[in-house]
Amino acid sequence: MSTNRAVPAIEVENLVARYGERVILNNISTRFFTSEIRVILGTSGCGKTTLLKSIIGLLKPYSGSVSVFGQKINDQDNPETVKLLKKIGVLFQNGALLGSLTVEDNIALPLQMHTTLPESIIKEIVRLKLAQVDLPQALHLYPGELSGGMRKRVALARALALDPPLLFCDEPSAGLDPVTSAGLDDLLLKLRDMLGITVVVVTHELFSIEKIADAITFLHKGSLIYDGTLAEALEFKEGPVHDFFKRRERSEPLDSESSLHFNVESIL
Repeated sequence: MSTNRAVPAIEVENLVARYGERVILNNISTRFFTSEIRVILGTSGCGKTTLLKSIIGLLKPYSGSVSVFGQKINDQDNPETVKLLKKIGVLFQNGALLGSLTVEDNIALPLQMHTTLPESIIKEIVRLKLAQVDLPQALHLYPGELSGGMRKRVALARALALDPPLLFCDEPSAGLDPVTSAGLDDLLLKLRDMLGITVVVVTHELFSIEKIADAITFLHKGSLIYDGTLAEALEFKEGPVHDFFKRRERSEPLDSESSLHFNVESIL
């Protein structure tokens, strides 16, 4: 699917982010475009987590700005920010499903919290979302009864419950075997094409990157050092981007652990 390069879903301008006196992101400017799959890359501690937290309002910029669909993101206590955040779905690395609730109740939760829809309609939406992630049979199961790949798909259905035009995925392939991981990649591509959503993925699974990425944002030591297509990134002959993709010569993808952790209650 071709992306609309004229319409930015996310605009980051001269973003500086700090924890105390420590600068984490230094003057970051980038645009993520409508209906593209953007992959954020970089080594541990480069600022990927901080960039995503800044985009969804969990961290207020020290200076600079972040806009989503043309509206500036402020702190989460701002009513306009709260309204805007309903347009963002998040797939957490570990799924963040509530173990005491069935799959149906997990997916229904954001609809119950943020809409006034009757339960009959909510149940129909839940069934639709499970069908979209190819898991209709899981409706009455509990998270503990699901495989790792099934949990990711249920979590994805919940992230899409409010029909957000923007989806964040935190290490979606982490902990999955190669076949299950490839199936999840296929699902993200299908959902992007079917729903026209913009997808932002944090991962360093090379097979996934090469399969799904329309564009790449590469951070290094808090600075943006590359912002462009995968094909152009693979042409680097030296430096951090080259070193990262040089791992393609290995026969197996590397397991990964993400440092991105959100409180699920802050998103639902």
